[in-house]
Amino acid sequence: MSRTARHRTRRRAVLTGAALLTAAVLLPVPAHAEPVTDYTITVDTGAHGAAIDDTMYGVFFEDINRAADGGLYAELVQNRSFEYSTADHASYTPLTSWTVSGTAEAADDAGRLNERNRTYLFLGAGSSVTNAGYNTGIRVEQGKRYDFSVWARARAGATLTVTLKDAAGALADSRKVAVRGGWTQYKAAFTASRTSNRGRLTVATSADAALDMVSLFPRETYRNQPNGLRKDLAEKVAALKPGFLRFPGGCLVNTGSMEDYSEASGWQRERAYQWKDTVGPVEERATNANFWGYNQSYGLGYYEYFRFAEDVGAMPLPVVPALVTGCGQNEATDDEALLERHIQDTLDLIEFANGPRTSKWGGLRAEMGHPRPFGLTHIAVGNEENLPHEFLARFQRFRAAVEAEHPGITVISNSGPDDTGTVFDTAWRLNREGGVDMVDEHYYNSPQWFLRNNDRYDSYDRQGPKVFVGEYASQGNAWKNALAEAAYMTGLERNADVVKLASYAPLLANEDYVQWRPDMIWFNNRASWGSANYEVQKLFMNNVGDRVVPSRASTTPGVSGPVTGAVGLSTWATSAAYDDVEVTAADGATLLSDDFSAGADRWRHVGGGSWTVQDGRYVQTDETAENTLVTAGDPEWRDYDLRVTAEKRSGKEGFLIAFGVKDTGNYYWWNLGGWNNTRSAVEQAVDGGKSTLLSRPGSIETGRAYDIRVEVRGRQVTLYLDGEEWGSFTDDKPAEPFRQVVTEDARTGDLLLKVVNAQPSEARTSVGLGSARVSSRARVTTLAADPDEVNTETDTPVAPVTSTFPGVADRFTYTFPPHSVTFMRIDRR
Repeated sequence: MSRTARHRTRRRAVLTGAALLTAAVLLPVPAHAEPVTDYTITVDTGAHGAAIDDTMYGVFFEDINRAADGGLYAELVQNRSFEYSTADHASYTPLTSWTVSGTAEAADDAGRLNERNRTYLFLGAGSSVTNAGYNTGIRVEQGKRYDFSVWARARAGATLTVTLKDAAGALADSRKVAVRGGWTQYKAAFTASRTSNRGRLTVATSADAALDMVSLFPRETYRNQPNGLRKDLAEKVAALKPGFLRFPGGCLVNTGSMEDYSEASGWQRERAYQWKDTVGPVEERATNANFWGYNQSYGLGYYEYFRFAEDVGAMPLPVVPALVTGCGQNEATDDEALLERHIQDTLDLIEFANGPRTSKWGGLRAEMGHPRPFGLTHIAVGNEENLPHEFLARFQRFRAAVEAEHPGITVISNSGPDDTGTVFDTAWRLNREGGVDMVDEHYYNSPQWFLRNNDRYDSYDRQGPKVFVGEYASQGNAWKNALAEAAYMTGLERNADVVKLASYAPLLANEDYVQWRPDMIWFNNRASWGSANYEVQKLFMNNVGDRVVPSRASTTPGVSGPVTGAVGLSTWATSAAYDDVEVTAADGATLLSDDFSAGADRWRHVGGGSWTVQDGRYVQTDETAENTLVTAGDPEWRDYDLRVTAEKRSGKEGFLIAFGVKDTGNYYWWNLGGWNNTRSAVEQAVDGGKSTLLSRPGSIETGRAYDIRVEVRGRQVTLYLDGEEWGSFTDDKPAEPFRQVVTEDARTGDLLLKVVNAQPSEARTSVGLGSARVSSRARVTTLAADPDEVNTETDTPVAPVTSTFPGVADRFTYTFPPHSVTFMRIDRR
């Protein structure tokens, strides 16, 4: 069976399994009457919509939140090679996570294990070192086997005593290892006598010895692969049945130095992720400072990524540096020789993945244990570059080189870090003009944004580049976030002729080492659990279908009113002074006039910071505080002009001028000089989650007074800076809570009706299937919970419920529960 056929077979598992419950109702009938909204769904079963590729949904793995070391990579020893450095984190030393008894000294000299493994440990006679692992310690389970290994040398000979224990005592019988001569790898095995989450690994020596690569691996890894993956985490990813695996980043691939790890470059530690650093024997792989503030050992490297993709049936999709940095760095490398080297590295990567074992890099793949090619078909160049002209110029060089030698490879471009704005528009124009095959879009927005933008791709050019939604999430792991994402995904499927790939991000998060929220799968050293978002992704990814069946649904009754709310002032990591605040109604009446000559009693503090009146101005003096919002006025104000004079005194950014303020979680603000004073944008906060409505590059000068005016008329807002119109927008897109899509299983002809009801009322829905002949019984999978529910290690309120609905006909009525995602598989006769 081909990979494609296997993938399609697996996709049917959720709704076709024999374990489905049989019930006449989907969920228990509530004891009290619930509000009901009536809808209609009409399915044109005789029409054919867009084909859906097997690779439609996938996963994106980036080493963020300790996703690799201490996460998916099964190694239990932290800092096993004594390579931690202040380059990784200000608090790090080569002995971070180790404690010493006796004499131990990290050495960086000619006695090292090899040139790329720079640091080792000299351990004096009678001394020992103990490793604390990750989280609460080294996790072992009773009866399970664990493999210890160490590289060591000792001139006169030494005996290493290796123990595994916690505060209560031994966790396994100790092991003795005789060391003599130069660097050699030594191995031993433990069987855990009991379970513990707080284990410590100790290595003691009878005589002077040098140690490196001190390792403890569970014998049982995912598919029992050597140098393998943590089983429970890998299984949760595999359960998604991903169509592709994007790796290794993210900001890891387009930040830091583009030099290699060598003497010629001064052994640079803050480098972009480069694949050649991560293959070959693990003891010879480079180390690096992770962009997210810790060390990455590269024990989990490109070979392991390719192997994992193959093991879960996913298309590998690597991302390589474009030599234009992003993620706040925003510099283009002009070194021609360096650019040529990276282009060649990309060609070598394709050879590593696809070349015969007789080739140089295909030979290395075979030597590592995989003689057969991995079958690479797609590769991405760059990630979220903020300099579209510089990026596209370099991208074209990469693409030309790849197409010349490997014409079957799809080379993917991107559109910068935002879903809209000048960079986005420029990047897309250049991509279209350059005839790019596929463009990677990224956005992290509020649930409201996702409910409003279901139609985002309806108007995309069907003849232009295809879309890869490589990173998206709705700023939270509560059920309301997952609901909004589910609603949005119906729009992705409806536009499957344009959107070819999509992946939620990030994938993994160790709960004790978090740099980014939200995340799909959470874990610690003893357990892992899927978020509410994970359950939505799993439901969609296991039930994609092969083709869209055209359908339409009625909309939710209701009309948006005008933008209403009070006004506000704020800063972010900046000290600023404000004066002469004027709010005037459309008829000219003064609603607020404050020059602060009488103090600031009209203003209410709802954020942090330190606000005082100084020399007749309202000044926020704490340049470290974030979101220092103060507000004034009536939440019912509408159709008004807000005018204020603002001056930046010091700090990283500019001004935040708020309007339409309803409360602390619902407002608009004009963020002038945000993102480290690189751009300005209008953001809307809904229930605390923010999304960008309008964005332009620009910065704010220190010591200069700016005249700022915001004009609000109905849903239309126009913004003026120093008398010139800066921009305008109309906030008139409804946040539609009822969304649906229908797809077809090509093998069986089954219809998959997928409905999202993201509102607190039931959705009583009349479903019309035209002239289709269908079975009267449908298999149903439902996710439903209160909107603020969050899955945790000990509680999973968001979990699928399966049932059978017996009332299917060419026209039937079904009531979708509040706050629910429902998948109904309808058998065609």
